[in-house]
Amino acid sequence: METDWFFLDAEVREVISYKALRARLGNGHEFVAFFASGAEAWAAAPGDRIAVEMSPCDMSKGRITGRSEGFER
Repeated sequence: METDWFFLDAEVREVISYKALRARLGNGHEFVAFFASGAEAWAAAPGDRIAVEMSPCDMSKGRITGRSEGFER
C-alpha cells in the first residue's frame, strides 16, 4: 500500500534535542518533528518556520525537510 505524504509548513515551539523539535501547524496541531537520519541538523530556535512531511496515518510526528521558503534568520 502506497502512502501519500503531506508537505506542510510548521512553527518550532520547543527544541527537544539536536535532532528533534516540537512544532505546531497553522491549524494548531502539535507534533514532534525529526531530522532524517544522516541529514545535517541545523540549529533551530522557537519561532523558526520549518518545512515538514507527514504521513496521514500518523500525524504525531513528521520529518523535517528544511526551512520554510522565505525564512531568514
